Amino acid sequence: MDSQAMLRRMMSLCARSEHCESQVRQKLRVAGVDADEADDIVAQLRHDGYIDDDRYARAFASDRLRFAHWGRVKIACALRAAALPERSICMALDALDDDEYRRVLRQTVEAKARTLGDMDERARWHRIMAFAAQRGFTPDEVSGCALHQCAGR
Repeated sequence: MDSQAMLRRMMSLCARSEHCESQVRQKLRVAGVDADEADDIVAQLRHDGYIDDDRYARAFASDRLRFAHWGRVKIACALRAAALPERSICMALDALDDDEYRRVLRQTVEAKARTLGDMDERARWHRIMAFAAQRGFTPDEVSGCALHQCAGR
Protein backbone atom coordinates (compact mmCIF):
# COMPACT_ATOMS: atom_id res chain seq x y z
CA MET A 1 0.00 0.00 0.00
CA ASP A 2 1.45 3.37 -0.92
CA SER A 3 1.99 6.22 1.53
CA GLN A 4 -1.09 8.23 0.48
CA ALA A 5 -3.36 5.19 0.74
CA MET A 6 -1.99 4.44 4.22
CA LEU A 7 -2.50 8.07 5.22
CA ARG A 8 -6.13 7.92 4.06
CA ARG A 9 -6.60 4.65 5.93
CA MET A 10 -5.23 6.18 9.16
CA MET A 11 -7.36 9.31 8.66
CA SER A 12 -10.43 7.12 8.36
CA LEU A 13 -9.47 5.17 11.47
CA CYS A 14 -8.82 8.32 13.52
CA ALA A 15 -12.04 9.94 12.27
CA ARG A 16 -14.08 7.01 13.64
CA SER A 17 -12.54 6.97 17.12
CA GLU A 18 -9.83 8.60 19.19
CA HIS A 19 -6.36 7.12 18.85
CA CYS A 20 -3.07 8.25 20.33
CA GLU A 21 0.19 8.46 18.42
CA SER A 22 1.56 5.21 19.82
CA GLN A 23 -1.53 3.29 18.66
CA VAL A 24 -1.27 4.73 15.16
CA ARG A 25 2.46 3.97 15.02
CA GLN A 26 1.76 0.39 16.10
CA LYS A 27 -0.82 -0.02 13.34
CA LEU A 28 1.62 1.41 10.80
CA ARG A 29 4.36 -0.93 12.05
CA VAL A 30 2.05 -3.94 11.70
CA ALA A 31 1.14 -2.80 8.19
CA GLY A 32 4.84 -2.81 7.30
CA VAL A 33 5.32 0.93 6.92
CA ASP A 34 8.95 1.99 7.40
CA ALA A 35 9.88 4.41 10.21
CA ASP A 36 10.48 7.48 8.01
CA GLU A 37 7.18 7.05 6.21
CA ALA A 38 5.41 6.48 9.54
CA ASP A 39 6.90 9.74 10.85
CA ASP A 40 5.52 11.59 7.83
CA ILE A 41 2.07 10.04 8.20
CA VAL A 42 1.92 10.80 11.93
CA ALA A 43 3.08 14.38 11.34
CA GLN A 44 0.33 14.88 8.75
CA LEU A 45 -2.29 13.34 11.05
CA ARG A 46 -1.20 15.68 13.85
CA HIS A 47 -1.21 18.69 11.54
CA ASP A 48 -4.72 17.89 10.31
CA GLY A 49 -6.04 17.31 13.86
CA TYR A 50 -6.64 13.58 13.55
CA ILE A 51 -4.20 12.81 16.37
CA ASP A 52 -4.10 14.83 19.58
CA ASP A 53 -2.63 13.05 22.60
CA ASP A 54 -4.15 15.55 25.03
CA ARG A 55 -7.61 15.03 23.56
CA TYR A 56 -7.11 11.25 23.56
CA ALA A 57 -5.99 11.25 27.21
CA ARG A 58 -8.99 13.33 28.32
CA ALA A 59 -11.45 11.10 26.44
CA PHE A 60 -9.79 7.92 27.71
CA ALA A 61 -9.80 9.10 31.34
CA SER A 62 -13.41 10.24 31.17
CA ASP A 63 -14.57 7.01 29.55
CA ARG A 64 -12.70 4.78 31.99
CA LEU A 65 -14.11 6.65 34.96
CA ARG A 66 -17.65 6.74 33.62
CA PHE A 67 -17.97 3.28 32.08
CA ALA A 68 -15.30 1.04 33.67
CA HIS A 69 -15.34 2.76 37.09
CA TRP A 70 -11.57 3.09 37.26
CA GLY A 71 -9.77 5.35 39.69
CA ARG A 72 -7.04 7.85 38.87
CA VAL A 73 -4.19 5.41 39.61
CA LYS A 74 -5.40 2.79 37.13
CA ILE A 75 -6.23 5.41 34.50
CA ALA A 76 -2.75 6.93 34.83
CA CYS A 77 -1.10 3.51 34.49
CA ALA A 78 -3.06 2.75 31.33
CA LEU A 79 -2.19 6.13 29.82
CA ARG A 80 1.50 5.59 30.64
CA ALA A 81 1.30 2.18 28.99
CA ALA A 82 0.07 3.95 25.86
CA ALA A 83 3.29 6.02 25.96
CA LEU A 84 1.52 9.33 26.40
CA PRO A 85 3.46 12.33 27.71
CA GLU A 86 3.22 12.90 31.45
CA ARG A 87 1.82 16.38 30.76
CA SER A 88 -1.13 14.86 28.87
CA ILE A 89 -1.75 12.35 31.65
CA CYS A 90 -1.76 15.02 34.34
CA MET A 91 -4.09 17.24 32.32
CA ALA A 92 -6.49 14.34 31.75
CA LEU A 93 -6.58 13.40 35.43
CA ASP A 94 -7.08 17.03 36.46
CA ALA A 95 -9.96 17.32 33.99
CA LEU A 96 -11.96 14.55 35.70
CA ASP A 97 -15.04 15.89 37.45
CA ASP A 98 -14.51 15.54 41.21
CA ASP A 99 -18.21 15.05 41.96
CA GLU A 100 -18.51 12.29 39.39
CA TYR A 101 -15.28 10.73 40.67
CA ARG A 102 -16.62 10.60 44.25
CA ARG A 103 -19.96 9.23 43.00
CA VAL A 104 -18.21 6.43 41.08
CA LEU A 105 -16.01 5.65 44.09
CA ARG A 106 -19.03 5.54 46.39
CA GLN A 107 -20.96 3.28 43.99
CA THR A 108 -17.94 0.98 43.60
CA VAL A 109 -17.47 0.65 47.36
CA GLU A 110 -21.19 0.14 48.00
CA ALA A 111 -21.43 -2.53 45.30
CA LYS A 112 -18.48 -4.43 46.76
CA ALA A 113 -19.84 -4.10 50.30
CA ARG A 114 -23.14 -5.68 49.21
CA THR A 115 -21.30 -8.78 48.01
CA LEU A 116 -19.44 -9.38 51.27
CA GLY A 117 -22.31 -10.65 53.39
CA ASP A 118 -21.70 -11.18 57.08
CA MET A 119 -18.10 -10.75 58.11
CA ASP A 120 -16.40 -8.78 60.81
CA GLU A 121 -15.73 -5.10 60.27
CA ARG A 122 -11.95 -5.52 59.89
CA ALA A 123 -12.29 -8.18 57.19
CA ARG A 124 -14.85 -6.05 55.33
CA TRP A 125 -12.49 -3.08 55.52
CA HIS A 126 -9.58 -5.08 54.04
CA ARG A 127 -11.69 -6.60 51.27
CA ILE A 128 -13.12 -3.23 50.27
CA MET A 129 -9.71 -1.56 50.38
CA ALA A 130 -8.17 -4.30 48.23
CA PHE A 131 -11.00 -4.11 45.72
CA ALA A 132 -10.79 -0.32 45.52
CA ALA A 133 -7.02 -0.54 45.01
CA GLN A 134 -7.52 -2.95 42.10
CA ARG A 135 -9.87 -0.40 40.58
CA GLY A 136 -7.25 2.34 40.92
CA PHE A 137 -8.51 4.22 43.96
CA THR A 138 -6.10 5.22 46.73
CA PRO A 139 -6.62 4.33 50.39
CA ASP A 140 -7.03 8.03 51.18
CA GLU A 141 -9.82 8.34 48.62
CA VAL A 142 -11.62 5.28 49.97
CA SER A 143 -11.26 6.45 53.57
CA GLY A 144 -12.47 9.89 52.51
CA CYS A 145 -15.57 8.23 51.13
CA ALA A 146 -16.69 7.55 54.72
CA LEU A 147 -16.17 3.83 54.29
CA HIS A 148 -18.49 2.72 57.07
CA GLN A 149 -21.36 4.72 55.63
CA CYS A 150 -20.54 3.58 52.08
CA ALA A 151 -20.34 -0.01 53.17
CA GLY A 152 -23.84 0.15 54.52
CA ARG A 153 -22.88 -0.07 58.17
